[in-house]
Amino acid sequence: MDDILPSASGPAGQAASIAHLPAGLPYTSFSRHELCTILSLYGAKVAEGEWRDYSIDFLKDRAVFSIFRRSAERPVYRIEKNPKLNKRQGAYSVVAMTGLILKRGHDLTKVLRVLDRLRVVSS
Repeated sequence: MDDILPSASGPAGQAASIAHLPAGLPYTSFSRHELCTILSLYGAKVAEGEWRDYSIDFLKDRAVFSIFRRSAERPVYRIEKNPKLNKRQGAYSVVAMTGLILKRGHDLTKVLRVLDRLRVVSS
């Protein structure tokens, strides 16, 4: 699944449309193993009723998995992969809605543990 194309998700319940990049245009994406790890956590949180929607963006310099409580809001959390930071703080990070980096590291599984401990407070 290293050949993932960028996609734009619509409101919950609608089919997502796929935007194709021109051949040869570089972009960063999640591998099959990384997506499996992220979607496993996402599925557990959906089952608990905390999360309801997500989107995936593949940009030139990073890949972003955004998590929403409702599809019309800003993302509650963003899971980012930035290969340029791999030799420094680590390629993976979890970012809160406010832009605060909650956890950064080299191992995606360890970085995602911060989301297991956090609970979204609904108003």
